[in-house]
Amino acid sequence: MIFSTKVQSWILAARPKTLLAAFVPVLVGSALAISVNHFYLPYSLAALICAVLIQIGTNFTNDLYDHLKGADNKNRKGPQRALASGLISVKEMKWGITFTFGLSFIIGLYLVYSAGWVILIIGIVSIAAGFVYTAGPFPLAYNGLGDVFVFIFFGVVGTMGTYFLHTTEFTFLSFLISLSVGAVTTNILIVNNFRDIDEDKAAGKNTLAVFIGRSFTRLEFILLMVFCYLVLIILFTEYNFSYWIFLPFTTLPFAALLIKMLFKFNGTELNKTLELSAKFSGLYGLLFAAGLII
Repeated sequence: MIFSTKVQSWILAARPKTLLAAFVPVLVGSALAISVNHFYLPYSLAALICAVLIQIGTNFTNDLYDHLKGADNKNRKGPQRALASGLISVKEMKWGITFTFGLSFIIGLYLVYSAGWVILIIGIVSIAAGFVYTAGPFPLAYNGLGDVFVFIFFGVVGTMGTYFLHTTEFTFLSFLISLSVGAVTTNILIVNNFRDIDEDKAAGKNTLAVFIGRSFTRLEFILLMVFCYLVLIILFTEYNFSYWIFLPFTTLPFAALLIKMLFKFNGTELNKTLELSAKFSGLYGLLFAAGLII
């Protein structure tokens, strides 16, 4: 019974509802590799495991340092946090962070052996960025750079890195596609930070949402949403993809619903919006991947 409860606590700390952000760049990068007839399934599976572990490690680090800095407290509007709730101790979380990032590095060595030193650099930088997201003397999330971190590492790096694994090349096309992935994954964080503006400001956690306020945070969300669809039009007109590339446009009603919720809801009501934003990124990524392959 105690073991079962502890496992549930670690699952809670991993934040499974947001892990789709790690799946999307690997999925889309793999689909682009398939479209150019360069694909090896074990590479994508290993990349996916590493990406998920890095996100979980980042979530563990976030849980730890938000707790230590007082950003997670009794006034929190977001989902329950393992450390703040006393489900996991500080010492246990530190071991969890070390284990998760370490396991990601070890599995990543297979990809380094297969694709070269570029992947080693990508892996080390990604793990380091995941740690300094909330830790260190200049935590990214506390200095308005969280959105940039997600856009780069769960968009550009994740997508282009996956494509590189299969082709050993970086292209402008893979970069363009990665920007769209970055847009949909960053919107997950935007909803989270929009909900927590008041609490973060009080705790000295200066997210971009705290800096620019609610109105401009909504605008940021809308602009990124528009951008992810705009990329599809560019791919069709400039890169001769078929009409199947427009498959993600079927998610427009979903996108409109999320925007409406961002204007209508406040506080704990936005937890549902956060969950749906993650699901939107997964659906968009799946349809985008299908469009690239077909």
